[in-house]
Amino acid sequence: MERILILREKKEFMPELDRTVTTVKSKQYFVKDTSKGFHTTFGVIQPAELQKPDGSVIKSDQGKEFILFSPQFIDKYKRLRKLPQTIPLKDIGFIIAETGINKDSVVLDAGAGSGALAASLARIAKKVATYEIRPDFVANIKENFASLGLENIELKEKNVYEGFDEQTADLVTLDLPEPWKAVEHAAKAVKVGGFIINYSPSVPQVMDFVAAVRKNQHLLLVKTVEQIERLWEFEDRRVRPKSISIGHSGFLTVVRRIT
Repeated sequence: MERILILREKKEFMPELDRTVTTVKSKQYFVKDTSKGFHTTFGVIQPAELQKPDGSVIKSDQGKEFILFSPQFIDKYKRLRKLPQTIPLKDIGFIIAETGINKDSVVLDAGAGSGALAASLARIAKKVATYEIRPDFVANIKENFASLGLENIELKEKNVYEGFDEQTADLVTLDLPEPWKAVEHAAKAVKVGGFIINYSPSVPQVMDFVAAVRKNQHLLLVKTVEQIERLWEFEDRRVRPKSISIGHSGFLTVVRRIT
Protein backbone atom coordinates (compact mmCIF):
# COMPACT_ATOMS: atom_id res chain seq x y z
CA MET A 1 0.00 0.00 0.00
CA GLU A 2 1.26 3.49 -0.90
CA ARG A 3 0.48 6.54 1.21
CA ILE A 4 1.12 10.29 1.25
CA LEU A 5 2.27 12.11 4.39
CA ILE A 6 1.84 15.86 4.72
CA LEU A 7 3.71 17.89 7.29
CA ARG A 8 1.85 21.16 7.70
CA GLU A 9 3.60 24.50 7.65
CA LYS A 10 3.96 26.14 11.05
CA LYS A 11 4.19 29.87 11.68
CA GLU A 12 5.01 31.72 14.89
CA PHE A 13 5.07 35.39 15.87
CA MET A 14 8.58 36.50 16.84
CA PRO A 15 8.42 39.54 19.21
CA GLU A 16 12.07 40.38 18.61
CA LEU A 17 11.37 40.61 14.88
CA ASP A 18 7.87 42.03 15.31
CA ARG A 19 6.54 39.71 12.63
CA THR A 20 5.31 36.19 11.96
CA VAL A 21 7.87 33.80 10.52
CA THR A 22 7.76 30.24 9.20
CA THR A 23 9.31 27.89 11.75
CA VAL A 24 8.44 24.61 9.97
CA LYS A 25 8.14 24.39 6.20
CA SER A 26 5.43 22.25 4.67
CA LYS A 27 6.76 18.92 3.42
CA GLN A 28 5.32 15.94 1.59
CA TYR A 29 6.51 12.34 1.81
CA PHE A 30 5.64 9.40 -0.43
CA VAL A 31 5.53 6.06 1.39
CA LYS A 32 5.85 3.03 -0.90
CA ASP A 33 5.85 0.28 1.73
CA THR A 34 3.61 0.62 4.77
CA SER A 35 4.65 -2.74 6.22
CA LYS A 36 7.69 -1.19 7.88
CA GLY A 37 8.52 2.01 9.71
CA PHE A 38 9.00 5.13 7.62
CA HIS A 39 11.95 7.36 8.55
CA THR A 40 11.74 11.15 8.33
CA THR A 41 13.85 13.99 9.70
CA PHE A 42 11.08 14.36 12.31
CA GLY A 43 11.21 10.79 13.56
CA VAL A 44 9.99 7.34 12.57
CA ILE A 45 6.35 6.58 11.78
CA GLN A 46 5.33 3.05 12.69
CA PRO A 47 3.41 0.70 10.33
CA ALA A 48 0.29 0.78 12.50
CA GLU A 49 0.08 4.56 12.03
CA LEU A 50 0.52 4.23 8.26
CA GLN A 51 -2.47 1.85 8.04
CA LYS A 52 -4.95 4.37 9.40
CA PRO A 53 -7.79 5.81 7.22
CA ASP A 54 -7.32 8.71 4.81
CA GLY A 55 -7.41 12.07 6.54
CA SER A 56 -6.02 10.70 9.81
CA VAL A 57 -3.57 12.78 11.83
CA ILE A 58 -0.73 10.46 12.83
CA LYS A 59 2.45 10.95 14.86
CA SER A 60 6.09 10.02 14.57
CA ASP A 61 8.04 8.68 17.54
CA GLN A 62 9.14 12.28 18.16
CA GLY A 63 5.54 13.44 18.48
CA LYS A 64 5.48 15.30 15.15
CA GLU A 65 2.04 15.25 13.47
CA PHE A 66 1.42 14.29 9.84
CA ILE A 67 -1.74 14.09 7.76
CA LEU A 68 -2.17 10.75 5.99
CA PHE A 69 -3.97 9.87 2.75
CA SER A 70 -3.75 7.62 -0.30
CA PRO A 71 -1.89 8.92 -3.37
CA GLN A 72 -3.78 10.05 -6.46
CA PHE A 73 -2.54 9.82 -10.03
CA ILE A 74 -0.80 13.20 -9.84
CA ASP A 75 1.16 12.13 -6.75
CA LYS A 76 2.53 9.10 -8.61
CA TYR A 77 3.07 11.15 -11.77
CA LYS A 78 5.34 13.59 -9.94
CA ARG A 79 7.55 10.68 -8.90
CA LEU A 80 8.18 9.47 -12.44
CA ARG A 81 11.79 9.40 -13.55
CA LYS A 82 11.72 12.28 -16.00
CA LEU A 83 14.31 12.81 -18.68
CA PRO A 84 15.51 16.19 -20.05
CA GLN A 85 12.92 18.40 -21.76
CA THR A 86 9.89 16.64 -20.31
CA ILE A 87 6.73 18.58 -21.18
CA PRO A 88 5.60 20.36 -17.98
CA LEU A 89 2.08 20.19 -16.58
CA LYS A 90 1.22 23.71 -17.71
CA ASP A 91 1.68 22.64 -21.34
CA ILE A 92 0.00 19.27 -20.90
CA GLY A 93 -3.06 21.05 -19.53
CA PHE A 94 -3.17 23.27 -22.61
CA ILE A 95 -3.07 20.25 -24.93
CA ILE A 96 -5.95 18.56 -23.12
CA ALA A 97 -8.10 21.70 -22.97
CA GLU A 98 -7.39 22.85 -26.53
CA THR A 99 -8.22 19.51 -28.16
CA GLY A 100 -11.07 18.40 -25.91
CA ILE A 101 -10.00 14.77 -25.81
CA ASN A 102 -12.21 12.48 -23.73
CA LYS A 103 -12.84 8.84 -22.77
CA ASP A 104 -13.61 7.93 -26.38
CA SER A 105 -10.50 9.52 -27.93
CA VAL A 106 -7.59 7.75 -29.60
CA VAL A 107 -4.27 9.57 -29.29
CA LEU A 108 -0.91 9.11 -30.99
CA ASP A 109 2.15 10.49 -29.22
CA ALA A 110 5.45 10.80 -31.12
CA GLY A 111 8.66 11.20 -29.16
CA ALA A 112 7.63 9.61 -25.87
CA GLY A 113 10.72 10.76 -23.95
CA SER A 114 9.92 9.78 -20.37
CA GLY A 115 6.28 8.94 -21.17
CA ALA A 116 4.94 11.80 -19.05
CA LEU A 117 2.69 13.28 -21.75
CA ALA A 118 1.45 9.88 -22.93
CA ALA A 119 0.58 8.91 -19.36
CA SER A 120 -1.33 12.14 -18.75
CA LEU A 121 -3.29 11.73 -21.97
CA ALA A 122 -4.03 8.07 -21.18
CA ARG A 123 -5.77 9.14 -17.97
CA ILE A 124 -8.38 10.81 -20.18
CA ALA A 125 -8.33 9.06 -23.56
CA LYS A 126 -9.58 5.63 -24.55
CA LYS A 127 -6.21 4.60 -25.96
CA VAL A 128 -2.75 6.09 -26.46
CA ALA A 129 -0.05 4.74 -28.77
CA THR A 130 3.30 6.35 -28.03
CA TYR A 131 6.37 6.11 -30.27
CA GLU A 132 10.02 6.19 -29.20
CA ILE A 133 13.22 5.01 -30.92
CA ARG A 134 15.86 5.47 -28.21
CA PRO A 135 16.44 2.20 -26.31
CA ASP A 136 17.57 4.01 -23.14
CA PHE A 137 14.35 6.03 -23.15
CA VAL A 138 12.21 2.94 -23.81
CA ALA A 139 13.46 1.16 -20.69
CA ASN A 140 12.62 4.17 -18.52
CA ILE A 141 9.19 4.59 -20.14
CA LYS A 142 8.27 0.99 -19.37
CA GLU A 143 9.17 1.48 -15.70
CA ASN A 144 7.15 4.70 -15.53
CA PHE A 145 4.06 3.16 -17.10
CA ALA A 146 4.28 0.16 -14.78
CA SER A 147 4.44 2.44 -11.72
CA LEU A 148 1.23 4.18 -12.81
CA GLY A 149 -0.67 0.99 -13.60
CA LEU A 150 -2.01 2.29 -16.91
CA GLU A 151 -3.21 -0.41 -19.30
CA ASN A 152 -4.45 1.67 -22.24
CA ILE A 153 -1.00 2.73 -23.50
CA GLU A 154 0.88 0.92 -26.24
CA LEU A 155 4.60 1.69 -26.52
CA LYS A 156 6.03 1.34 -30.03
CA GLU A 157 9.73 1.34 -30.87
CA LYS A 158 9.36 2.84 -34.33
CA ASN A 159 10.56 5.95 -36.19
CA VAL A 160 7.54 8.15 -36.97
CA TYR A 161 9.51 9.92 -39.70
CA GLU A 162 8.67 6.72 -41.59
CA GLY A 163 4.98 6.83 -40.68
CA PHE A 164 2.38 5.85 -38.06
CA ASP A 165 0.64 2.48 -37.91
CA GLU A 166 -2.75 4.02 -37.08
CA GLN A 167 -5.32 6.12 -38.93
CA THR A 168 -8.30 8.25 -37.81
CA ALA A 169 -6.76 9.29 -34.49
CA ASP A 170 -8.40 12.16 -32.64
CA LEU A 171 -5.08 13.73 -31.69
CA VAL A 172 -1.44 13.42 -32.71
CA THR A 173 1.19 15.01 -30.47
CA LEU A 174 4.72 15.62 -31.73
CA ASP A 175 7.75 16.21 -29.52
CA LEU A 176 10.55 15.56 -32.00
CA PRO A 177 13.90 17.10 -33.00
CA GLU A 178 12.65 17.61 -36.58
CA PRO A 179 8.83 17.65 -36.39
CA TRP A 180 8.42 18.93 -39.95
CA LYS A 181 9.48 15.47 -41.13
CA ALA A 182 6.41 13.99 -39.47
CA VAL A 183 3.79 16.42 -40.80
CA GLU A 184 2.70 14.32 -43.79
CA HIS A 185 2.50 11.16 -41.70
CA ALA A 186 0.59 12.91 -38.92
CA ALA A 187 -1.89 14.29 -41.46
CA LYS A 188 -2.61 10.77 -42.66
CA ALA A 189 -2.90 9.39 -39.13
CA VAL A 190 -5.39 11.95 -37.75
CA LYS A 191 -9.06 12.01 -38.71
CA VAL A 192 -10.80 14.96 -40.37
CA GLY A 193 -11.58 17.43 -37.59
CA GLY A 194 -8.83 15.99 -35.41
CA PHE A 195 -5.81 17.84 -34.04
CA ILE A 196 -2.05 17.78 -34.38
CA ILE A 197 -0.10 19.57 -31.67
CA ASN A 198 3.63 20.12 -31.97
CA TYR A 199 5.83 20.92 -28.98
CA SER A 200 9.21 22.49 -29.75
CA PRO A 201 11.58 24.48 -27.50
CA SER A 202 13.18 26.63 -30.22
CA VAL A 203 11.90 29.16 -32.75
CA PRO A 204 13.67 27.62 -35.81
CA GLN A 205 11.93 24.30 -35.11
CA VAL A 206 8.56 26.04 -35.01
CA MET A 207 9.31 27.96 -38.21
CA ASP A 208 10.15 24.81 -40.16
CA PHE A 209 7.16 22.95 -38.74
CA VAL A 210 4.76 25.78 -39.64
CA ALA A 211 6.21 25.95 -43.16
CA ALA A 212 5.57 22.22 -43.64
CA VAL A 213 2.00 22.53 -42.33
CA ARG A 214 1.21 25.37 -44.72
CA LYS A 215 2.27 23.24 -47.66
CA ASN A 216 -0.27 20.56 -46.77
CA GLN A 217 -3.73 21.35 -48.17
CA HIS A 218 -5.41 19.01 -45.68
CA LEU A 219 -4.20 20.97 -42.67
CA LEU A 220 -5.17 24.27 -41.07
CA LEU A 221 -2.67 26.15 -38.91
CA VAL A 222 -4.64 27.35 -35.89
CA LYS A 223 -2.05 29.08 -33.67
CA THR A 224 1.27 28.90 -31.85
CA VAL A 225 1.35 29.76 -28.15
CA GLU A 226 3.76 29.91 -25.24
CA GLN A 227 2.45 29.16 -21.75
CA ILE A 228 3.94 31.13 -18.86
CA GLU A 229 3.24 30.09 -15.27
CA ARG A 230 3.75 32.88 -12.71
CA LEU A 231 3.93 31.78 -9.08
CA TRP A 232 2.84 34.02 -6.17
CA GLU A 233 3.63 33.95 -2.48
CA PHE A 234 1.46 35.05 0.44
CA GLU A 235 2.72 36.19 3.84
CA ASP A 236 -0.31 37.59 5.65
CA ARG A 237 -1.12 40.72 3.61
CA ARG A 238 2.26 40.84 1.92
CA VAL A 239 1.53 39.39 -1.50
CA ARG A 240 3.89 39.40 -4.46
CA PRO A 241 5.07 37.26 -7.39
CA LYS A 242 7.78 34.77 -6.52
CA SER A 243 11.24 35.56 -7.77
CA ILE A 244 11.35 32.23 -9.60
CA SER A 245 8.50 31.26 -11.91
CA ILE A 246 8.10 28.69 -14.68
CA GLY A 247 8.83 30.65 -17.83
CA HIS A 248 9.62 29.35 -21.29
CA SER A 249 9.48 25.61 -21.73
CA GLY A 250 8.37 25.24 -25.32
CA PHE A 251 6.12 26.48 -28.10
CA LEU A 252 2.84 24.69 -28.74
CA THR A 253 1.58 24.82 -32.33
CA VAL A 254 -2.02 23.76 -32.88
CA VAL A 255 -2.98 22.29 -36.26
CA ARG A 256 -6.25 20.79 -37.43
CA ARG A 257 -7.02 18.46 -40.30
CA ILE A 258 -9.89 19.91 -42.27
CA THR A 259 -10.16 17.71 -45.40
